Amino acid sequence: MNIDYLIVAAVTVPALALHVVLYLLVRRWMDRDLALSLAGEDSGKRAWMLERLAQSRRERVRRRDLPAWLEREAAGYRADAETAGRTASLSPS
Repeated sequence: MNIDYLIVAAVTVPALALHVVLYLLVRRWMDRDLALSLAGEDSGKRAWMLERLAQSRRERVRRRDLPAWLEREAAGYRADAETAGRTASLSPS
């Protein structure tokens, strides 16, 4: 009877570990997809948003706050891009 418990434990522990790993991977992919969807088709903005996503992890932004945080960062990129565009148009050629 003791061997039955050992078999159940030997199967259950790796199965739970696999579920945890899959959960963390899917969550990470969802965060990445969110950042890329906010960036649109602009390749520069996509790279910038992925950097902001990495920054959010370093700053330990809570998961429930992440969408709003990324939206603010995306809006900041537009402001930076507009400023850079105005600066480039004002500079002599």
